[in-house]
Amino acid sequence: MESVNEAIASGLLPGRLWLYANFDCNLACGYCLTGSSPSAAPRRLGREVMLELARQARELGFEALGVTGGEPFLIDGMPALLSELSELLPLVVLSNGSLLVGAVLDELEVLRGRPVRLQLSIDSAVPAENDRLRGPGAFRATVEAIEGLRSRGLAVRVATTSSSIGEQDLECLRALLSELGVPPDEHVVRPVVRRGRARDHQAGLEVTRGEVPPELTITADGAFWGPFGPTVSGGQLATDLLVTPTILPLSVPAEALLELVQGRLPGEDARKGIR
Repeated sequence: MESVNEAIASGLLPGRLWLYANFDCNLACGYCLTGSSPSAAPRRLGREVMLELARQARELGFEALGVTGGEPFLIDGMPALLSELSELLPLVVLSNGSLLVGAVLDELEVLRGRPVRLQLSIDSAVPAENDRLRGPGAFRATVEAIEGLRSRGLAVRVATTSSSIGEQDLECLRALLSELGVPPDEHVVRPVVRRGRARDHQAGLEVTRGEVPPELTITADGAFWGPFGPTVSGGQLATDLLVTPTILPLSVPAEALLELVQGRLPGEDARKGIR
């Protein structure tokens, strides 16, 4: 079997390592994979663990990091931590944007010129429709965050998660993003996956392991097949996509995932557009 480094270089393993910084959130989106909310257990990885994972990821041949949650910016000092992580590997950070104001927005200026993109979520150009699942005021907060980040020269991308967005609605959303200065290639549209809170509501697409990318994902609970893996439904953590409870050394879950992907065809995980 080829090494993790060789598997990443050949494309057998995706080159991005995901880190779930935490699982608590100031919002409680209706389709949230992780069941995150203000009352969710934080289950935080911690600064030193995240930095060590990034160091080992680079040594193993990983090419990028993804930092997600929960809401990562609930963690004090997150902008400085992201700057340190970006010295090791380029990264994308997922946030709902509502906390990117005031002092936090000022602290984010440390990322100017760094290989960091901040990915915020807007699901509709109609504020009421966006806020129906994401929470009151979410649309306005995200738009203001995009404006604030871009005014500070920071790279922004936008994700739209929807099971039923129509072409007209999508065009309106693209026009809005254009006005906000977000280029088309920094806008990703993906379906709701029936995991986590979406399963509780019987919403979204049912998927199998082979239909989601095998992007190694590290959480306080263990290592998972991808960022869709560590889901919570009915208060219980799903373990169907758990690779190993061991997260360090990173070589242990990386090699375990490599064994699982042997023989997979390129592009096999892209059939349902779940990225």
